[in-house]
Amino acid sequence: MSTRKILFVDRDGTLIEEPADEQVDGYEKLRLIAGAIPALLRLRDAGFEFVLVSNQDGLGTERFPQAAYDGPHRLLTQILASCGIAFAEQLIDTSFPHETSLRDGLPTRKPGIGMALHYLRDRRVDLAASAMVGDRESDVAFAHNLGVRGFRLGADGIDWTAIADALCSRGRCAQIERITRETAVRVSIDLDRADAPAVATGIGFFDHMLEQLGKHGGFALAVRCSGDLHVDEHHSVEDCALAIGQALRAALGDKRGIARYGSAPERAVGVTVDGPCAAVVLPMDEALAEAALDLSGRAFFVFDGAFPRAEVGGLATELVPHFFRSLCDGAGINLHLQVRGENTHHMVEACFKSVARALRAALRRDGVELASTKGSL
Repeated sequence: MSTRKILFVDRDGTLIEEPADEQVDGYEKLRLIAGAIPALLRLRDAGFEFVLVSNQDGLGTERFPQAAYDGPHRLLTQILASCGIAFAEQLIDTSFPHETSLRDGLPTRKPGIGMALHYLRDRRVDLAASAMVGDRESDVAFAHNLGVRGFRLGADGIDWTAIADALCSRGRCAQIERITRETAVRVSIDLDRADAPAVATGIGFFDHMLEQLGKHGGFALAVRCSGDLHVDEHHSVEDCALAIGQALRAALGDKRGIARYGSAPERAVGVTVDGPCAAVVLPMDEALAEAALDLSGRAFFVFDGAFPRAEVGGLATELVPHFFRSLCDGAGINLHLQVRGENTHHMVEACFKSVARALRAALRRDGVELASTKGSL
């Protein structure tokens, strides 16, 4: 299911300057807030949808005729649309401040969220990634009541540029805790920061392989696992793979702007509807591993190889393909992996390094567009 990031936006004092009488009822009163359009364009490119939420005191009454509102407002929306900015919905409350906020059984006047309750019911809306921008305390309170992040324009000097910076530069980080009767796994990941891997699973050789994943993947990776090694290493390896995969999926968010495919230009191995998929070919002495992956959201794993030994460094080699299959399940990765060689240690390590290098390429930010003709990944 694709997710939606919503930016709820106030109008007067946020998109347009608010006049002294707090009523934009003429074209001469229509002045755009500095920096609003460039910031909204950045936020649009970051995947946000826009919903206008405004209190218009007494709209439709003799004091504030509907016709006086419609002309300037229509011009505002036309200006924004000409720049590529459109509202998915416009929520307008017309009550006076002194009137009760309970109208038709719903608190529709901000900070009440009666007009926006359907966004709470829509499971596609990612409230944690959504936000509200306004110029009054009631807008911040609306954000709190709705469960989204709130920004008050002008407060402490915050402007539209700072708001766009805050919302567009959210780090691709995640922390996952997976606790079962067999293991307790904790994973933290930061896809935009390279750091020395911190891994402790109780299986020395497996630790070394996970370190390759973080090091050659180009991201910060920390894994801690306490498992039932008195039984065998199966549960620890499997649950680490699932937790790392879940952390990757969470850190990627809506995947907007990523390259999507693990690629190496020298050896293309296939073509998809959305673009070429290429293999990362990695040698390690006599061993050669090849990995091609797609961060498609659809888990699929194909393995081609046979290890000369049944065990290396306390790790059963049958768990190597099982690790990558579980990683694909957790992250929603399509991975094709093959390996040839004579030395089992070299072969296993080449597998981890080639997958890491393919991940490095696929995770790379490659603009702001979503690399899919479907509209979601």
